[in-house]
Amino acid sequence: QVQLVESGGGLVQPGGSLRLSCLASGSDGTIFSFNGMAWYRQAPGKQRELVAAVTRGGTTNYTDPVKGRFTISRDIAKNTVYLQMNSLKPEDTAVYFCNADGSSHYGKAYWGQGTQVTVSS
Repeated sequence: QVQLVESGGGLVQPGGSLRLSCLASGSDGTIFSFNGMAWYRQAPGKQRELVAAVTRGGTTNYTDPVKGRFTISRDIAKNTVYLQMNSLKPEDTAVYFCNADGSSHYGKAYWGQGTQVTVSS
């Protein structure tokens, strides 16, 4: 059984920074068990959208609105994926979800419970 637990969300001023963490709990291996991991976000009344992703091989990609401001990274030993968010804007306000593509190793994908990020003056 695998659980993804996000942390690090909160209230921040425009232009500020936050770092989100996603811990893969309960796995008996490493995050290399997943084909890739990603961060999604969902604002009220909107569809959930991909923010950033990293493949098993380390290739990253980002949605255009966050390019140059957000960075996805991982610590294999800690079974943790991070999302560093700099120069935050009010439009970044959303619930952020961690996602793991476990289709090849576990036969399913996993989602975290979400962590709220609010950017406001």
